[in-house]
Amino acid sequence: MKVIEAKPIPMAVAKEIMVKKEKSAEISYEQKLAIEHLKKFTKLSKDKALKLAEEISNVVKLSEEILVQIVDILPQTKDEIRTILAAEKFSLKEEEINKILEIIKKYLQ
Repeated sequence: MKVIEAKPIPMAVAKEIMVKKEKSAEISYEQKLAIEHLKKFTKLSKDKALKLAEEISNVVKLSEEILVQIVDILPQTKDEIRTILAAEKFSLKEEEINKILEIIKKYLQ
């Protein structure tokens, strides 16, 4: 297998890709485990996850990796967002964190 491109994607997108692959071809044991994990822990549909990522990126400029983590984890408190950002060399303003939480709350309803 040759890697053509590597970029972070939300779990919802990975789930859709893997489920399609599962239906169309024989998959390995590791891929079956990955699919089960994605089915168990993916909280949003692909469309909602991508829309959420877009809305957040319109409010705050974040790296793709951080944006995907936020979409996958769906933090519900300021401390959870700060934990995701802990390894970064910057921090968000209080108002930016509040905006992110407001956006996430819309997608959890």
